[in-house]
Amino acid sequence: MSGHSHWKKVKYRKAITDVKKSKIFSKLSRAISVAAREKDPDPETNPKLKLAIEMARSFNLPKENIERAIKKGAGKLEKIKLEEIMFEAYGPGGIAIIIEGITDNKNRALTEIKQILNQNSGKLADPGSVRWLFERKGVITISVSQPSVINREDLELKVIEAGAEDIYWHNAAREDEPPAEGEVRQGRRQGRDILDVYTKIEDLEKVKKNLETQEIKVTSCSLDWVAKNFVQVEEKNRESAKRLFETLDESEVVQEIYSNLKI
Repeated sequence: MSGHSHWKKVKYRKAITDVKKSKIFSKLSRAISVAAREKDPDPETNPKLKLAIEMARSFNLPKENIERAIKKGAGKLEKIKLEEIMFEAYGPGGIAIIIEGITDNKNRALTEIKQILNQNSGKLADPGSVRWLFERKGVITISVSQPSVINREDLELKVIEAGAEDIYWHNAAREDEPPAEGEVRQGRRQGRDILDVYTKIEDLEKVKKNLETQEIKVTSCSLDWVAKNFVQVEEKNRESAKRLFETLDESEVVQEIYSNLKI
C-alpha cells in the first residue's frame, strides 16, 4: 500500500484540542446513534456500534455522551431521523474522493456538498464511478511515540502473524499536532511513527484482539475505503485538495473523507 488517505483521521487528531472539539464530539455521537438504531444497541452483538464507540473513546468522548447517543439511537430518548449518505466526487488534479456523512435531510446535504465541491475545484461524480477505485478494508492504527527504541521488524512480524493483509509506515511528527500520550517535548518535539495495519473486513476484530494479546496498543480501529492505487498531483493541486478537505470537514453533514491522493 502506498499510504492511506483518510483525511478525517488526521484532521481530528490535530483538531481535538481546539475550539472544534464540540463539533467533533457531535459527529462521533451521531455515528454511535445511527449504529445503535440500525441493529442492536448492545456493542457486543453490534460490531458497527462497537467500532463507533471505540473510535469515540479514542477521542476521549465522555462516557455519558456515549450512553446518551446509544439511547437516542435505540429510541429511548427523542426520536432521530438521521440516515447515512455517501457521495462520490473528483477533486483537484482529478483525484477520486469518497465522502461519507450523516444527515436528517438528503436534499439539503446534497446541495451543500455540491456547493463545497464546486467552490474548491471539485465536482460530484455519478454513483459507482469512483467507488470501484477503492476497497473496503479494516484499518488498525498503531502509534509509536519512540520509534528509536522500537524494533520495526519485530513489530511488523507480530502484526503479520496477527492476521494483517498489509501494512504501511508513515510519520506524524507535526509541530501543530498535539503530542501522543507519554511523548515528551525537549526542544523540538520527538518524531512519531504511525503503522497502518490493513485487514479483511471480517478479520478486523480478530486481528485487533490478536495484537492486544501481544500487548500491542491499538490507537484506532475502523472500516475505511482504501484506494487500490494512489496518485501524485502537482503541489498547487495538492494545496487545493487540502483546502477542499478542510472545507468539507467543517460541514456538519460530513463524517469521513477518503481519497486516492498519495500522502
